[in-house]
Amino acid sequence: MQNKLLLVLTTCPSKESATELAKKLVEKKLAACVQISSPVTSIYQWEGEVCQELEYQLQIKCTKDSYPALESLIAQLHSYQVPEIIAIPISHGLPEYLNWVDNMTQI
Repeated sequence: MQNKLLLVLTTCPSKESATELAKKLVEKKLAACVQISSPVTSIYQWEGEVCQELEYQLQIKCTKDSYPALESLIAQLHSYQVPEIIAIPISHGLPEYLNWVDNMTQI
């Protein structure tokens, strides 16, 4: 089971946009659960300028099977031209929780 699950990270510019995206991912069963962090400070370079912004990080639990559609929906709905969308394999976890994630993302 562990090799099948992912933790996906993305950021949004506001709590409202993060909440809207999280709800859509869960409603469409692309994600089992999405946690939205308090604001984080992101520092990055964009078009030759160093930028600093407050963002809300989303921690998204999904399966490898649901990931392509999840990535596509995030990219489609996101306000950023190039949103951060990265996936980290989940190597260990409470078996009951991992099974729940799998069951909630049956597409």
